[in-house]
Amino acid sequence: MRHCIACRRMLPAKPVFNLKNAPASAQDIPDKDHVHEDQGIDLELYQCGHCGLVQFGCRPVSYYRDVIRAGGFSETMKNLRHSQYRHLIGTYHLEGKRFLEVGCGGGEFLRMLEGFPVEAFGMENRPQLVARARESGLQVWKEFPETADQVFGGNGCPQGPFDVFLSFNFLEHQPEPDVMLQAIYHNLAEDGMGLITVPALEYILEHGSYYELLRDHIAYYSFYTLRQLLERNGFAVLEEEMVNRDTISAIVRKKPEGGWAMPEEPGEKVSLDSLAWGYEVTGGEIRELVRRLAEDGKTLAVWGASHQGFTLAATTELGKAARYIIDSAPFKQGRFAPASHLPIVAPDCFFRDPVDVVLIVAPGYTEEIAGIIRGKTGGQVKILAIRTSHIESV
Repeated sequence: MRHCIACRRMLPAKPVFNLKNAPASAQDIPDKDHVHEDQGIDLELYQCGHCGLVQFGCRPVSYYRDVIRAGGFSETMKNLRHSQYRHLIGTYHLEGKRFLEVGCGGGEFLRMLEGFPVEAFGMENRPQLVARARESGLQVWKEFPETADQVFGGNGCPQGPFDVFLSFNFLEHQPEPDVMLQAIYHNLAEDGMGLITVPALEYILEHGSYYELLRDHIAYYSFYTLRQLLERNGFAVLEEEMVNRDTISAIVRKKPEGGWAMPEEPGEKVSLDSLAWGYEVTGGEIRELVRRLAEDGKTLAVWGASHQGFTLAATTELGKAARYIIDSAPFKQGRFAPASHLPIVAPDCFFRDPVDVVLIVAPGYTEEIAGIIRGKTGGQVKILAIRTSHIESV
């Protein structure tokens, strides 16, 4: 029996989309000693008939409490976070306030608060990431919002109430998002605020970007379903916008205790037909690219050991045709893409084992990566990119 993670109603009997041979996870990237044990899985996607939330009907990944991110290293993400912080602090007069990032990883985004007139704190479940954040001088401790009435901090760690919470692309991993939000609610000061981001369902459906689906993201929020979830769990949504092309960003304020409840009316339902369309279109364009390169005797590599790259390599001919996947994150290098088992290498691998064509699979970072490729290769390589469901020259 499968139940909606947001409203607890039973999910429909049949999935609306089934992604076969998908990576089993985006973070458990196999090394050479374990790659033979790795295999793809079938992911069944459902839409709740009551609240409308789109979600997988499977258990979450084992590490859903942890935040493991590579995007903190990019200039694109640094610029976005700084812009968001400036707007939030300046617009709502939050100078001198206590900020808490719930799920802060190694403190990548907390460090970006340096220079702003606020106190920054973070909580993270994975001990190695907590240690990394502390080594860099950040006020971070090991904790995860496990129960609605949980008191954050204690035992020598900072305690609430906190004035502002931050949550960056973490909620979509949670099998009990209401519990997490209620725990945050009870650790905020009156009129406390928050900044929260999640991947946007609207972006995926508009472009048929089926390769954005991965098991790590157990839920796919739209503006509507995110707003309803936040309102049901004590937060008024003050601002919402699409950022970085594919991400919903919302600024919220804590509502008075008892001023919120679960609405009984059915929520908004959307068509998910574009996922099957995108699967066919993208797969077809990759087959054609692989055919042309083979005819011309040209070689291919992928740039982007992200969940998008992993899914495309596993569900199209990329996994067999590409020589390797390039990625700038050191912790991914020397490992293998889940399901397809393409080797993941550092950018400088190009000079030891050059290719003729590089296909960028990193929505939101395409131009930045293209600039890196041009700078390193001096125009020796043809650059392509997946944009929505299509392959384009860059």
